[in-house]
This record gives sequence, C-alpha cells and structure tokens, in this order.
Amino acid sequence: MTKGERPSTIWFVPLLVFALVTAVTGIVFAKPLAQTSDGEALFKEKCVACHTIGGGDLVGPDLQGVAERRSNEWLTQWILAPDQVLASGDPIAAELLAKYKNVPMPNLALTPDQVDSLLAYMGSGATIGGTVLPTGDATRGKALFVGDKRFENSGPQCMSCHSIAGIGALGGGSLGPDLTANGYTKYGEGLAAFLGAPPTVTMNVVWKDTPLTPQEQADLFAFMKNASVSGREPGALLQIALLAILGAAAWIALAQFYWGKRLKGVRRPMIERTLAAAQK
Repeated sequence: MTKGERPSTIWFVPLLVFALVTAVTGIVFAKPLAQTSDGEALFKEKCVACHTIGGGDLVGPDLQGVAERRSNEWLTQWILAPDQVLASGDPIAAELLAKYKNVPMPNLALTPDQVDSLLAYMGSGATIGGTVLPTGDATRGKALFVGDKRFENSGPQCMSCHSIAGIGALGGGSLGPDLTANGYTKYGEGLAAFLGAPPTVTMNVVWKDTPLTPQEQADLFAFMKNASVSGREPGALLQIALLAILGAAAWIALAQFYWGKRLKGVRRPMIERTLAAAQK
C-alpha cells in the first residue's frame, strides 16, 4: 500500500464504528417493539374475552395499570400458570377468584416469551375496550345453538357439546358444561365478549379458525341470557322423568323376556322333584 492510499482508509474507521453502533442500537430496541406487537396480537386472541385495558371489568378485571398494582414477578407467574398459583393458596389469587364469581382464570398454555410480550403490551399504555355488539335476537340465537341455522364461518353447532334450558327434553350434548347455569349466570354481561374469543384451550382450538360474527355473538348472548332467567320448563322436566320411567320399564321387560324362561327351566324340575318326594 502506498502513502497516497492511506488517507482513504482513515475514513473507513468512523464508518465501521457508525455501522456497529447502528446495529447494536437496532438489537437493543427491536426486542421491546417486537414484544409489544406480539403482545397486542396475543391479547386480542386470548385475553379480550375476559379483560379490557381501560374499558372496565368484564368476566375478569380491567387490566389498565395492572403493572402498578402487581409485581412483575407475580404477574409473570399468574399469566403463565394461574391454576398453580390458585392451588398454592396465593391470597391475591383467592381474592380475585371470590370477586369475579368464582370464575378461575384458565391456563392458556403460554410460553415465557409470550408472557413477556403480553406484559410489555399491557405496560405500553395501549387501551382496548369491550366489544360493542348489535342488538341480539334470542330466536335466532336458539337456531344457531341447535344447528337449525348455520354459522357464517362454518363453526360447529353448540348443542353438539353443550346443553341448555329451552332446547327440548334432553337439552343437548354433555361433552361441555350445561350452559343454563354456566352461561349468563356465571359470566354476566361479560359473556358477550367471551363468545367472541373463548380463552379456554379447548374452545380456542375449536373456534380460532371459525370465529363468530358480531351478530352471531349478540344472538347467542340473547338466547343464553333468556335461558338463564327462564330455566328449564316444567314440561321438559316431566318429559325427562317419563323417559326415565319408560326406559326402566323397558329394561325390566327385556330382562324378563330373556331371563324368565331360564329361571322357569331351573325352577320347574326342582318343584317337580320336591312334589314327587312329598308324595312318597
């Protein structure tokens, strides 16, 4: 290298330093931004059914300012494994459970990185209010529940897994809880938001790719609210009792038909032998 070329290499040093500083700065600031963005998506997918940020309580508490009310360590453990925190007898968790109608926060099977993203988003100053739904129609909601009317996004009928008052003598499926007491009675007005994005692991898998439309949410909410007030009709309870009696009678008749002849075949020779012995 000649002496004339040395000045050009002098400019290379500050450029290299600038590039390194820019790269390091990008690495430092990229993670919080990514966490906030990921946290928003996670919150809208898994949390809006029960919580708002600045929109008031739903099924669970409004999370605005939650980072100021609870320590980061507690929030991390609570979001990561709420069932374990409750089982440990944690007083804060027990207080929340009692305050919000004994509806436990479900374990959402989140990873530690996802929990960090949620905490970053909730601490970013963002706000998310409750869902404003159109006026619901209980008749349409019942048709959706039993499958007489198809969901727009091809979701499964509710009655395949759940039962509820007002849909016939037997009331529907038994894979999930009875929604007469576990619907509006349990969740109150927060049920409307819950229907839009069910946070439980099983329900989230079922409805993630086939979400309800706002009108379907409103219609189902109206039907379930009416069902919680009216309860099961006396006529439906009488039908269930009659079916139980008829079923028992059918089983008795069937047993008599199949087993009666066998018993007679055993008893008759015994009686004949007894009578013959008595005559001797």
